[in-house]
Amino acid sequence: MVARCSQQLVPYLLLLPAAAFLLVFFAYPMVEAFGLAFAGPGGAFTLDNVRRAVTDVAFTPALETTLLLILIIIPVQFVLALAMALLVQAKLKGASFFLYVYAIPLAISELAAGIVWFSIFTDRGFINSLLVSLGVLERPFLFLSFQNTGWLIFAVVMAESWRATSIIMVILVAGLQSISHEYLEAADVFGATPWQRTWHVTLPLLKPSLQVALILRTILAFQVFAVALAVAGRGITLLAAEAYRWYNTYRDPGVAAVYAAIILVLSIASTLIFLYALRTPKEQSL
Repeated sequence: MVARCSQQLVPYLLLLPAAAFLLVFFAYPMVEAFGLAFAGPGGAFTLDNVRRAVTDVAFTPALETTLLLILIIIPVQFVLALAMALLVQAKLKGASFFLYVYAIPLAISELAAGIVWFSIFTDRGFINSLLVSLGVLERPFLFLSFQNTGWLIFAVVMAESWRATSIIMVILVAGLQSISHEYLEAADVFGATPWQRTWHVTLPLLKPSLQVALILRTILAFQVFAVALAVAGRGITLLAAEAYRWYNTYRDPGVAAVYAAIILVLSIASTLIFLYALRTPKEQSL
């Protein structure tokens, strides 16, 4: 009896370190941030921090730019990551080499990736040097000028897509490897084309991995900061950048906590949407 109880407790004991880590380093700071966002000078409840945050001139541009980047980056990265994962899973000659090449950006920090792409798009960067040498441009074009918001967003999308697409790819490759070959062989027997096999067999069975990848990537996209700062400077602003600015420049942790709380609420909302939209047949039957 004692041995059976001990065996039943083993899974919970194995989960205990991870649960303690999440409680100490995620749940507790999250609760503290929410409390700080609604706390006045004397610690009393107030909405003054929220009012100052949403009436700030940078709030609307930061919110719009953050949502715009997510709407562009997530689909682009999803398509690229799925193509990369299918290429790796096809086990063509040299597939392992492609896997290692695709995974290289994972070893590069967010700020370093931003600096790399800044050097590419700057007036003396690779793109301008190439276009001028080919005679396409007479003189360098200022891609990263604050007057060219579209080019600033494009540069951030390129940098972020290059840096973080491999995160989605790794999750999708793991999901593809868990799909039984019997399903794919059955599709081949019934004469399915590669596109039909991918659309009707692979993608439905890949739903759990897609769910995890989209949730993780969307949450990280809401936190994009260093890449945008390195590439665009103050040319564009984001919610995470405003949180940093209010905390570091204005020394106002209350308003900074409001921005952090907004990012948290948006992350939770997007997570719930993905959990509902990408339910498996088993989850839909519950």
